[in-house]
Amino acid sequence: MKLYRKAILPLGFKASGISSGVKKSGKLDLALFYSDIPAKAACEFTTNKIQAAPIQLDKIHLKKSKSFQAIIVNSGNANCFTGKSGLRDSIETAQALAKTLSISKENVLVASTGIIGRKLPLLKIKRAIPELVQRLSKGGINKAKVAIMTTDTFSKEMTLEFNLGRRRVRICGIAKGVGMIAPSLASPRQHRGATLLVFIFTDALISQQALNKALKVCVDNSFNCITVDGCMSTNDSVIMLANGQAQNVPIKNQGGSFNTFAKALQIVCRELAKMIIQDAEGASKFIRIRVNKAKSFTQAIQVAKAVANSNLFKTAIYGENHNFGRIVASIGASGIDVKEEEIKIRVSPLKKKEIKVEVFLNQGDGSATVYTSDLTPEYIKINAEYN
Repeated sequence: MKLYRKAILPLGFKASGISSGVKKSGKLDLALFYSDIPAKAACEFTTNKIQAAPIQLDKIHLKKSKSFQAIIVNSGNANCFTGKSGLRDSIETAQALAKTLSISKENVLVASTGIIGRKLPLLKIKRAIPELVQRLSKGGINKAKVAIMTTDTFSKEMTLEFNLGRRRVRICGIAKGVGMIAPSLASPRQHRGATLLVFIFTDALISQQALNKALKVCVDNSFNCITVDGCMSTNDSVIMLANGQAQNVPIKNQGGSFNTFAKALQIVCRELAKMIIQDAEGASKFIRIRVNKAKSFTQAIQVAKAVANSNLFKTAIYGENHNFGRIVASIGASGIDVKEEEIKIRVSPLKKKEIKVEVFLNQGDGSATVYTSDLTPEYIKINAEYN
């Protein structure tokens, strides 16, 4: 396997990014990802009961179509809490793009990120679509990865190349999100803020069942294991396209080729998830919390997230204050039945930028790792002024 800390699109994919005027600053705010041939899609969306219009539309398209060729993304406006008109705006966006690309509107997926409760400036987006399509290219990923950002300070990007038999396969992922991050993502087939958006592209030839399975497992062990502020967004989305252009022997949902593919995808997802925490709003510390010897993975991650989402713990880490009673209190408040005398805690030196917390519950073989950041005055300033 060969890892690149930059976005390199797989065979058959193009991208573009432009300024459409959604952002008053004039910064890039509209991105397009396109596959030359129809691709399979796997998606994980927020489990927030209020879901943005793009997610509502994507779920409709995922039921109607088995193949997809385009994803259009705007930043600067979440198109959420906008009622029926918001859904119509997403539909019109997809229709306008589909017409320009000469594809079916059901082959288009949509995503948005930005301020909630404001009407999408649809006319600006529709006027920009011809230029967006015209600028599609392999190198367009370098503008697309910026166009999806809101308060991010750097682009999150990762590419991994590996062999499946005699074929070279590539997985490329980009992401955005630095605040309003506490994802709880699940497949729309299961009916299960700044928003987490992740777009992953591969030229692997893979069955739909295998693609769904691989993405779910990898999301559960990466993006669902990070938290910045405990606030779940209405727009969180992970969208993956696989177009089969590598022409490898088809990957099924078990066996050696599936394991190789899933391992590669896990690396890409986990590295992107870490980058989100490294760029967390106002953060000065990167915190890794590992819970060991729990009864199960589910209990381990519940405890880890309870600690990670504790404002008292996060502010203590910021202040380099060795008040680890805050960790104990969070463990006890997690809802898991624990025994005080069995708990062991280890914390690395607080002067360092990367902090490691290890909790031992001594109840079983379950373990989980969650990544988070400290809570700083800068985080408060950013979110007090975000409008």
